[in-house]
Amino acid sequence: MIFADRTEAGQKLALRLKKYASHKDVIVLGTPRGGVPVAYEVALELKLPLDIFVLRKLGVPGHEELAFGAIASGGVRVLDRDIVVGYGIAPSDIERIVRSERQEMQRREDAYRGGRPPLDVNGKTVILVDDGIATGASILAGIKALRQLNPARIVVAVPVAPPTTCARLRHETDELVCLETPHQFFGVGQFYFDFSQVTDEEVVEYLTSAWRENGQHSKAHAEIAAGGERR
Repeated sequence: MIFADRTEAGQKLALRLKKYASHKDVIVLGTPRGGVPVAYEVALELKLPLDIFVLRKLGVPGHEELAFGAIASGGVRVLDRDIVVGYGIAPSDIERIVRSERQEMQRREDAYRGGRPPLDVNGKTVILVDDGIATGASILAGIKALRQLNPARIVVAVPVAPPTTCARLRHETDELVCLETPHQFFGVGQFYFDFSQVTDEEVVEYLTSAWRENGQHSKAHAEIAAGGERR
């Protein structure tokens, strides 16, 4: 299957997630930037709260498209030891790259939320959405980070991923929903007619629209903020 764009991919993904529609204990998290338009459609169709969960790939020096690991919100770091050893990445380079990516991760969280606190996932079912998965390093970091926040269940939902990555993720998550698992996989963009880069401004627009459409989400944010003030 070739998706027209991320909007269509999110709409098709929502059809596979209908059982979660309107559940008060379910939250949709999109991974910026590309996963947010997909997550927006899922949250809109299923009438669920939407938030972001920031993941950052750690690229091999000189071959940045190849991930040797990833970091995620909550201070979690996941490294692929085989790639680290195979490419001879020095500990000092790892720390330099992690430091740089953490700065960008914090910038995105501050910019996208506009001062809103993250939704509380404790005891909830979390649907973690991206526009596709290649190696799975970033999503694995996200799963490990989310586990530390004590959700009841973690559901990873994506339009496309290779079979080997799906097999790996099924052991790490409570449920994996993937529309397409092609063996000939060279990159996520291969499966979209329009795979234009999503801007920071577009991410903010999607989140603002979702928060405006979903009164339950706004109420949840207000309650969390009030709880923080009481503490």
